[in-house]
Amino acid sequence: MSSPSCGGYRTSVQAADDREVPTLTAGTRTIPGPRGRRAHRLVPRPAAAPARPAAAPGPRPARPVALSSVTATAVLTLAGCGVLILHLVRRQTGTTGLLVGLGLALVPLPFVLGGLAWLNQTARVPLRHIVFCLGWGACAATTAAILANGWTSSYLTAHQGSLGEVLGADLVTPVIEESAKGAALLVLLLPLGRRIRCHGHRTDRPCASVLRRLPGGGQPHGYDRRPALPHARGRLRPRPYLRPRPYLRPLPYLRPYPPTPDRPRARARPRTLAAGVVLGGITACGFAFTENALYLGRAFTDDQQQRLDSIGLGESPSLRDFDGTVQTFVLRGLLSPFAHPLFTALTGLGLAITLTTGRRRLARLAAPAGLLLAMALHGTWNAAADLGTHGFLLVYAVLMVPCFAALVCFAAWARTRTARHAARRARAPAGAR
Repeated sequence: MSSPSCGGYRTSVQAADDREVPTLTAGTRTIPGPRGRRAHRLVPRPAAAPARPAAAPGPRPARPVALSSVTATAVLTLAGCGVLILHLVRRQTGTTGLLVGLGLALVPLPFVLGGLAWLNQTARVPLRHIVFCLGWGACAATTAAILANGWTSSYLTAHQGSLGEVLGADLVTPVIEESAKGAALLVLLLPLGRRIRCHGHRTDRPCASVLRRLPGGGQPHGYDRRPALPHARGRLRPRPYLRPRPYLRPLPYLRPYPPTPDRPRARARPRTLAAGVVLGGITACGFAFTENALYLGRAFTDDQQQRLDSIGLGESPSLRDFDGTVQTFVLRGLLSPFAHPLFTALTGLGLAITLTTGRRRLARLAAPAGLLLAMALHGTWNAAADLGTHGFLLVYAVLMVPCFAALVCFAAWARTRTARHAARRARAPAGAR
């Protein structure tokens, strides 16, 4: 059987083994294409891209080596900082004071973590990021803060005397501690252990480009020379073909609402704002735990030494010998367990607005403003401790209680808004979703 001729092309097929095999005759040429195509089709039609086969059931593939190495490096770094901070705290409190401080610091921890976990139902931050932020605040941030605060306080005290102590506690300490806690959010945004896969013929994944091509066509090359100008005196300056640009890791819980015809600008959503608060609060929760262990252990050691001195003087021991430990626990564990999470939540909130808003001026000012506001609030809280009992209670009632109430109202608004959107999407038809 032969096919009709057309335009000087002839193809014949011999079906010896039930397969169509094109043969060549005089004045003919082969048609490029797969062997399995029908012979009567002279030019193959453009076929759609084949669907990807479903993954066969079996063990999940291993993670990339880069991601594993980054995770191992982070774990080893936090573990080393944890060992170092335990040594530093034990040197100031002793073994008994360290154990007592750790036990008392655990008391307010479930309440703070429970509140942040309730808000995380809206943010949906993955557990590995929560664990990293908690470990960073408890180990890395406290290590950096203790070392930096010790050096700056010694320097200021040696040069300024009593004024140096006030400046160190009210001005330098908030800057160091809030910067150390806020660094955890920046580490999460670094593109570590992430493979770069560009959009091509075989993959539909967008390119995570780190380098940006300069305007102009041509093949990629290392240098592109500019024409000589009259004032250049004949010298040619090389111009790099590739120029680096800032690149941040795209986290799924820090993505804005996509632009729509009604609202062409990207805008923040309740989930992204709640994620910033959760990340900052978790980091500060770990920091507050280690700091409470240090202060409570130190207070217990001082009270124990005073008790031994009173016994040596012939006085009978009583529970009033541990008034310092009780006052420290009431102040840090009962009255202000949310103080540090409130400070760093402002930093996370400002960073979330910067990453998700479509307004250029707001994107530039939100993150620095959040960090400066956290430092100012922290410094005011530290300065209130030097005002006596009445001054401290006044600052606590006028400043801390309204800020904490505003944070609770924001958390309730984010939860309600997200639940309303979820219910609206559930009622919408499939095409509208």
